[in-house]
Amino acid sequence: MILSTVEMHTGGEPTRIIVDGWPAFTGRTLLDKRREAKQRHDALRRGLMLEPRGHDGMYGALLVEPDHPEADLAVLFMHNEGYSTMCGHATIALARWAVESGRVARQAPETVVRLQCPCGLVTCRVAADGAVRFESVPAFAWALDRIAPTETWGPVSVDIGFGGAFYAVLPADSIGLDLHRSPMRAIVDAGEEIARAAAAAIPLAHPDADLAFLYGTILTDGGDGAGQPSRNVCIFAGRQVDRSPTGSGVTARMALLRARRAVGLDEERRFESCTGATFTGRVVRDAEPVEGRRAAIVEVGGRADFTGEARFRFDADDALREGFSLGL
Repeated sequence: MILSTVEMHTGGEPTRIIVDGWPAFTGRTLLDKRREAKQRHDALRRGLMLEPRGHDGMYGALLVEPDHPEADLAVLFMHNEGYSTMCGHATIALARWAVESGRVARQAPETVVRLQCPCGLVTCRVAADGAVRFESVPAFAWALDRIAPTETWGPVSVDIGFGGAFYAVLPADSIGLDLHRSPMRAIVDAGEEIARAAAAAIPLAHPDADLAFLYGTILTDGGDGAGQPSRNVCIFAGRQVDRSPTGSGVTARMALLRARRAVGLDEERRFESCTGATFTGRVVRDAEPVEGRRAAIVEVGGRADFTGEARFRFDADDALREGFSLGL
């Protein structure tokens, strides 16, 4: 078996776009296909994401046929641990790829690309220079100032925001860390422990039950992105570190700022990752409440770049064809 991919990165975070070779799906809806990928083809996900073809920080986007009537293309997001419901950095990469590959005809001054994601329809706008803006599904603050009991720091106060996925968000200095100076391993350890503690302590709900789980932790520098970019580090899928500012995380952070009345409509904020890459965030309009919470539509802006193309073999007699992780 051979799978063909296009390789991209957004602020250093990889997106491996799987364009050919994946077995056909029988499921009708995108969420049906997501469940089918887990149950029938998960060895391919592991083989593409993990060593020797990938690594624990790899991220993938599998193109599938959309079932949404307005969608230009549909995607299943994947990583070292499983399948995501939304991914902003991969959305930015996919939108640029769709235009430059000719999948969606280029328009002036911007090309609209409608991407069906597991969380819903995402509308992207691709500029002539490759920059991308996208509007995701309604974002909202699920909980503010909730306590997650941890073994290391005792009770930790977190906010829970939804930006296509749920995140626990807190300032790094509230647990004695500095996003510029602390070792990344310490930040990762904290993110993983807090995610587990918050998931156990704070029940989540969403109209689509497949989305009602805590995806990761976002540690911030405490800023709001108004005067200068606010640095954040997102830890998800166990111990994976997002090298980008995290598009769905920026969406969630903007929803949390909106819930605290700390940002108005059309106020642009900037967010920075551990690589120095920046995304913009802007609340473009309010949306209908979700699960009784005030919701908003957030626009995120960023840029992705191409790094190559690949054809990966899966030979039947390869003992490591399904990949492996050293769990470092």
